[in-house]
Amino acid sequence: MKKHIIALAIISSLVMTNLSYAASTQVTETTNDREHTEELVGLSSGVILGAVIGGPVGAFIGAITGTFIGKSVGDESEITAQKSLLDQQQLALDEKNAKLADMDKQQQTLFAVQTELARIQAHQDQTLTELSIGMNVQFKTGSTQIAPLFQQQLDNVAYMMTSMPDLHVNLMGYADRRGNDAFNQALSEQRLLEVTNYLVAQGIDKTRLQGQAYGASAPMHEEQNFENDFFDRRVTLKLIAETEQLAAN
Repeated sequence: MKKHIIALAIISSLVMTNLSYAASTQVTETTNDREHTEELVGLSSGVILGAVIGGPVGAFIGAITGTFIGKSVGDESEITAQKSLLDQQQLALDEKNAKLADMDKQQQTLFAVQTELARIQAHQDQTLTELSIGMNVQFKTGSTQIAPLFQQQLDNVAYMMTSMPDLHVNLMGYADRRGNDAFNQALSEQRLLEVTNYLVAQGIDKTRLQGQAYGASAPMHEEQNFENDFFDRRVTLKLIAETEQLAAN
């Protein structure tokens, strides 16, 4: 009987002490509420259980055991919370990695497009340079007919102008020094017209073609002979950009 009375006294004392301590802790230390409360609950539960089973000694042992139980419950809750936070961080990290991978793919696509554009531009520049080197359509003596070799060259000019809409062409018609001036002038005009019409037939707008005939007034060489006469019978083409064409006009 005395053991029960003593046990009840100890239990009452411990419970009151725990309640007082929990109340003061709630006011002054809000950041540790959950952990301390769980330990106090475990302590009180252990005291009651120990006192009922083994008296005062049991109450003491139960108090210690209950404290550990309460702390274990608190630790498990903390672990669960930390795991949830880690899962959220991992999800955010996965999303960032996915965005980085997508950006890398877009950069690779952009680089491929830029490389292809650079290749096309280099090809156009090379073709333009090649055309500019030999942009003369040569004719036989007294003829205005365009030979197949020069038709192919004019096809390349038409292709370049189609690929680069800002390009225009200046055409200049000539004749050799054989024959009188009136005949040579008319011959150079007819040659100029033939080349112009050929380019228009390939789809080039006539407004992009500007021409003038000079007869035999501008030979390529000072000395006149059979070979030099061949080079004088020509229509010369000069490719120019639209800005240059506007300035020239």
